[in-house]
Amino acid sequence: MTTDTNLAPSAPPGSQPRVPLSQRMQGLGGNARQYGIFGALVVIVLLFQVLTDGKLLLANNVAALFQQNAYVMILAIGMVMVIVAGHIDLSVGSVVAFVGGIVAVSMRDFDVPWVVAILIGLAVGGLVGAWQGYWVAYVGIPAFIVTLAGMLVFRGLALVIVGETVAGLPSQFIAISKGSLPNFLGFANNMDVVTLVIGVLAIAAIVFSQLRARASLRKHELYVEPVGIFVAKLALVAVGIGILTVILSFSAGGTPIVLVIVGVLVVAYTFLMGRTVFGRHIYAIGGNRLAAGLSGVDTKRVDFWIFVNMGVLAGAAAIVTTARAGAAIAAAGQNFELDAIAACFIGGAAVTGGIGRISGAIVGALIMGVLNMGLSIMSVDPSWQMAIKGLVLLLAVAFDLINKRRAGTQ
Repeated sequence: MTTDTNLAPSAPPGSQPRVPLSQRMQGLGGNARQYGIFGALVVIVLLFQVLTDGKLLLANNVAALFQQNAYVMILAIGMVMVIVAGHIDLSVGSVVAFVGGIVAVSMRDFDVPWVVAILIGLAVGGLVGAWQGYWVAYVGIPAFIVTLAGMLVFRGLALVIVGETVAGLPSQFIAISKGSLPNFLGFANNMDVVTLVIGVLAIAAIVFSQLRARASLRKHELYVEPVGIFVAKLALVAVGIGILTVILSFSAGGTPIVLVIVGVLVVAYTFLMGRTVFGRHIYAIGGNRLAAGLSGVDTKRVDFWIFVNMGVLAGAAAIVTTARAGAAIAAAGQNFELDAIAACFIGGAAVTGGIGRISGAIVGALIMGVLNMGLSIMSVDPSWQMAIKGLVLLLAVAFDLINKRRAGTQ
């Protein structure tokens, strides 16, 4: 969720700048798209809550939702950056299997401490990303071809390294995906106090950041949302986080460790994409690569580091996936790339590049996760589940293209 940053004519100090109607409507349309994504998630959750007779939002099911879909969220964070820059990465599922195999083998066969094994996994993921980024950025081979080759190469290497299931991993490592934060503050009315505190801190942080962003826009005489819409937005976010916090506080373990990991990544990458030069360069390249290059952006360097970053996040997803399974499996990561890409497009990323947000990708991943869990609770055949998810992806992209065409005719 961001505040519209359209430039506005100068106005007397302390007053809201006057903005042309066309500019206001353009800003409203951009925000409406983001609000629509969140609204779609809420509608889907409520729909399945009814269809599953209230089982979807049971505390343990909500905790499992994040634990089961953490890999999609982590991959979607990197994938949305790749898509915004106008590329695609088809190899992340195979990289997950490859890195997961290396991490598991290093712990079981070479007695590497689990913390060191995690660092090795992230480093290997980064090297894989650097390998693919080199071919894309400096040789000029389209990312589709490079990552398609990578999908085959690293799946083959995963089969060589793992061969058979590699189990017997340390319990501390497995706790990354299956464990929860220690309950050192006790319970209040059967609610985990640690979870409640985290929820309160999250709400406070979001409110503070939004107020600060709004003040900065006013200081620079940029257009901001009307106070009513701004307050309503913050209130809805606070209520949503509050409800989620209360539900999780009743779960068996409280706050899942993997949810904290995903939360930290979301905050860090939202800052990276919205507040750093590197993030602005990614959007500039996706919007118009030639113009970005003429403006002084080192497009090759940015492309290279985008894929290095994707590799590191694929390594993180491999760690989470391997920890949840409690073992490394050569077939791990099947269709992970499709889940991540679908999450990004459902979350509002543009097929043509230049448009996409971390928050949208996370919401897209949650929509996919809710569909999976809701349909599973309803005992829908897996084949129909795949078909339904495919239709949701198609409709999301079609909706985005239709909106763009309408905006172009206004």
